[in-house]
Amino acid sequence: MRHLPLPRRHRAHGTVGTRLASRLAMNHAVVWIDQQEARVIEVDADKVEEAIVHARGPHIHRHANEHDLRVRNHPDDEPKFFREVARALEGPGQVLLVGPSKAKLHFFKYVQQHDRPLEARIVGIESADHPSDAQLVAHLRQYFHESPPRRQP
Repeated sequence: MRHLPLPRRHRAHGTVGTRLASRLAMNHAVVWIDQQEARVIEVDADKVEEAIVHARGPHIHRHANEHDLRVRNHPDDEPKFFREVARALEGPGQVLLVGPSKAKLHFFKYVQQHDRPLEARIVGIESADHPSDAQLVAHLRQYFHESPPRRQP
């Protein structure tokens, strides 16, 4: 079966406005995150919306245990990126974090230290390579035991 990506309705490059954050306050969200971008997909009973938050600057690959080098060479990049992702998740819904590397864990650690209300809404952290938008939505619906909306005739 071929998975077609959902249309990208909202894009944010480095900043998420309050208008976007308020529009994305829905029931459940899945965040696919790596060092370069975060795809925030929020789903309610009848619609799916996406925001993309890009990390500032080029990504420099380092081993996961080289935290000192990452912080020393780019001291503000990671916290700014994570702050923007957290702002994209403002709202009451539950959140599932997924991603291919340690970025999801670094983001969760940031949330634990800086955004306690969001920490309480994160209900799971899972590894996922590079799924399509449609695969993320399907996984979100399966994780939260939701059925897709029925089409009106």
